Amino acid sequence: MKFCVTVSLLLVTAFCYSQAEKEKLITTIKEFHQALVNKNTVSINQQTDKALSYGHSNGWVETKEDVIKDIETGYLVYNSYKEDSLNITMNGSVANARFVADIKATMNGNTGIFHLKVLEVWVKKGKRWLLFARQAVNKQV
Repeated sequence: MKFCVTVSLLLVTAFCYSQAEKEKLITTIKEFHQALVNKNTVSINQQTDKALSYGHSNGWVETKEDVIKDIETGYLVYNSYKEDSLNITMNGSVANARFVADIKATMNGNTGIFHLKVLEVWVKKGKRWLLFARQAVNKQV
């Protein structure tokens, strides 16, 4: 009987920890998207892995340094970033987040509204979740 109770408590604890980690990641994801809109390059730097691969729906891929530079110079401006239908799958220290995004952005002076399906891969290093990779594709209407 003690064994069953111990196993049950361990399972409940693991489930609660997993839910807490998922909520922490959701918060991090939303904070990252707001950092893009707010041009907060300090936060962007802290929330991304040094090996970041940031893919856009047109095939353009940026490194971490490119993302920060393009935001600092105003070459790429995120006017708004809204994620919907956020679905997270976690596996240890790696998680993928899939969602639909409505993004209003200005690139090199040209503004557009993009309806995208996005995949972000996040890795946990220490106590922090860092964006490792992102790829977007145009959402078919």
